[in-house]
This record gives sequence, structure tokens and C-alpha cells, in this order.
Amino acid sequence: MPLNDEQNSDSDSSRLSESTASSSDSEYSRQSFNSDSSSKPSSPASASPPKVITFDELMAATRNLSNWTLAHEIAVNANFCIKHEDYPQNSFAGTVKQIVHKAFWDHLESELNEDPPEYEHAIKLFEEIKEILLSFLTPGANRIHNQICEVLDTDLIRQQAEHNAVDIPGLANYIINTMGKLCAPIRDNDIKQLKATDNIVELLRQIFRVLDLMKMDMANYTIKSLRPYLWHNLVDYERTKFQEILEETPSALNLTTEWIKESIEDELSSVSDESSSSPGANSNSKPIISPTLVLNNGYLKLLQWDYCKTIPETLITDEVRLQELREKLNQLKVIACVSLITNNMVGAAIVDVPDFADQLKRISLPLLEGMNKKSFDLKEALNAIGIQICSTVNKSLSERGLPTLSEEMQSNLIGQISHIVEKNNPVCSLIDKRIQLFMRSLLALPSLQKCMPTVPGGLSVIQTEIELLGSQYASIVNFNKKVYGPFYANILRKLLFPEAAMEKTEAETSSS
Repeated sequence: MPLNDEQNSDSDSSRLSESTASSSDSEYSRQSFNSDSSSKPSSPASASPPKVITFDELMAATRNLSNWTLAHEIAVNANFCIKHEDYPQNSFAGTVKQIVHKAFWDHLESELNEDPPEYEHAIKLFEEIKEILLSFLTPGANRIHNQICEVLDTDLIRQQAEHNAVDIPGLANYIINTMGKLCAPIRDNDIKQLKATDNIVELLRQIFRVLDLMKMDMANYTIKSLRPYLWHNLVDYERTKFQEILEETPSALNLTTEWIKESIEDELSSVSDESSSSPGANSNSKPIISPTLVLNNGYLKLLQWDYCKTIPETLITDEVRLQELREKLNQLKVIACVSLITNNMVGAAIVDVPDFADQLKRISLPLLEGMNKKSFDLKEALNAIGIQICSTVNKSLSERGLPTLSEEMQSNLIGQISHIVEKNNPVCSLIDKRIQLFMRSLLALPSLQKCMPTVPGGLSVIQTEIELLGSQYASIVNFNKKVYGPFYANILRKLLFPEAAMEKTEAETSSS
């Protein structure tokens, strides 16, 4: 498959096309490397001068970014929902809100207690309540719509107010009953509490509180209803939105380009090292680099990414998920290291201990909680893990009538476990390589294949956890490839074959 129609004879293009046709790419990804859908004049991979954008263009790009991020989060995060959050009571904002609200409701109470009562503010509240109730109705609910408009007719209420004949308790009772018909079951207790409230001002205040909760429930219901539609159309939607951002902000792929460039350099270095160690290798031949391998290496880097740095633009929507995966993976790596050290040093003592691997995880996980925080003392946690493991092993040996571990053996075991924290620790390096091997094998599988690659030796203690984590990671990567494949293809084409890309650009310029 050639890279494009104009360069059928170009050998570099052929190599790129062949490498992208590997079994690890989906059909779409293979097509994307042969298209140029992202090679518009705004592409940051082109040598165009910086573009000055207006404030309106900047705001448009910001709105696109917000919509793009929100749509992605709704579609991929099954737990995404809107939550009711208030300011902390002792905060400045919380205090100001409390004072302002108290002043409003106190003023309303004083107006209703006048002789004759002043109803104007109360009428405005009923008008607002009417609009909120109507917003909950589905199209076609004509009967209840007409009833709400009839009962909460503010013109009629004003006429009644002129004759001091407003039945506020009756109106409030109707509102509560209507809310009970429209609310989600989770709000039934709130409705009961409203019915038990006697003070009319407090009742109106609580009605607005529950209406706010009902609005939140309605928004979450809408999100849930939209999720299947969004998921079905998400690839096209995200790619379109990102293209709009790219057109408004030409630098929107700079970090992504650098990320891919670093991966290419790493791959070239790896190929060079292999060539130098292979006797008879032709040092003058140009190394063939697989674009798929370059991308997969880039994705693997995300599992060790320093998230204090800005992540590539095409991965912003999954930054939080990737960071969480990295943190979980770091925990699992430590547990695998602890297990390997323990088995090597006291394997004979624990060979007959049932479910020792599960016991080790139960010991380690609570002590490793929060290990990715800067304030976390990993060495202290590892020392505590070592002590507890020694205690567990000794208890098991005593129960079986066997001699416990010597003081020297315990000290050595605790010391070896504590040394995991040291840079270039051999056990840690070994486990890290095996985890990388597993993740690399996972990315090499066709995206539709459901089976897992074989877990390398030394990782059996975390097999269940790493397979689940790997599945989540591969899901993020495969979806990202589907959305941004054309953009990656364009960048890879220009970085791997700059001469061919330049010739094509010049040809396009001359033809136009």
C-alpha cells in the first residue's frame, strides 16, 4: 500500500505503509496512514509562520476545547455525573453566601408579616418556581403543563394580592405535590420533609433547595441518555472538534509532535545499538522504523510520565485516567518486587502457606496508599511491609511447629525490601522490564482481540490486577489511535520522510 498516489515509487513511503499494515493496527489506523486528512495549512508540522489570533478566535478555541473534553468524559466515564457541591461553611465565599441568603429570606419574611402583607417578592419566587417546574416536563405533557400555568398564573396571583386573598400555603402545597410527581425516587424523603415544614418562608427556601437537586437529577438523567449516542459518534466528533481547535490554534499539536519525535529518537537509538552489536551489519544502511512501534513506544512512556509536565495535546482528555493507571501500576510494581524478594529469600518457609500472595497484597496495599504523593515516605512504608511479612511468616511457621526465621534472616529480608526504593535496584529494574514487556505485548494485539498475552514470570502475584489495568490502558490507547490516527500519520510522515513530505508540499503549492 503506497503512502499516496503521487509517490508510488518512493521506497521510504512503501516502508512506512508496510509497517503500518502490521497486525497491531485496526483497519482504520491502516487507512489513516495513507490519508492526509490532517495535513491542512494549519498543521503545526508544516513550516508555516506563527499565526496571530484574535480574542474571539481564542474564546472559540476555548469553547471547542471545553466541549471536546466534556463530551469525551461523558462518553468514556460511566461514573461521570454532576454533583451538588457547596462552599465550605467556614470559607469566605460560604460565609458571604450564607449572609446574603439570610438577608433575602429575612426580608421576605418581614414583607409577608406586614399588615397588609407585601407579596411582590413572593410572587416573583412563584414565577421562578413555575419556570423550573415547566423545564422538567417532556414534550407532549400538555395536561400538567396547562395545570401548572393555570395554578401559578402570576397575573392572577397579583390580582389576589391586591385584595389580600393570596393562598400561599395552598400554592406551596400544590408545588410540593407537583414536585413529588416529577422528582426521582431518591428525592421522596426530601418531599416528605417539605410537607412537614410549617413556616412558609422556610418552606419556600427548602422548595428551592430541592428544586436545585431535581435540576441536578435531570441533568444527570440527560447525560445518561446521551452517553450511548455520544459513544457511537465520539470518534468523528472528537476528530472534528480537534481539527477546529487546530485551525484556530496552529500550535495545538506542538507537544504531540515532540512526543512522537522523542519516541522516534528512542527507536533509532535502539536500532543503532542492535546494529552495532550484530556482526556483519551494514552501518551505512538506513534503519527501517515502524510507525506503529514508534506510537506504541510513545504510549508506553505515558505509564512513566511525569505528570507535572504537560501531556501531549491529543491525550489531554485521558490525562486523569492515565495518571491514575500510572499510580496503580507503581503500587503493583512494588508488590511484585516485594513478592519476588520474599520468595527468593524465604521461599522454603512460605511454600506451604495458603494464599500467601493474597496476604502479601493485604499487607502491602494499605501501606502503599498515597505512595505517589511527594510527602510519602516509601522507604518507611517498605520497612513496615518487611516487618509485617516477617511477622506473618513467623506466625505461620510457629503454627506448623517449625522454627521461625532467625534475626539475621529477618534483618536481611527487611533490608532487601527497603532497598527497592533505591535507583537502579536490580529487582525493581527486572520487574519494570517485565511489566513493560507485558504492556508492549498488549498493545501489539489487534484491538478487537479479547485474549490477554501471557503474564511474564515474577508478575503472577499481581496477575489479576495487571490484566485489569492493562485492559483499561489498551482501551484508552486503541480509542486514541482511532481518533487521532490521521494527525499522527501526518506527523510521522513528515518526521520519518521529510524529503518526501517537502516534495508533496511544493507540488501542492505549485498546483494551487
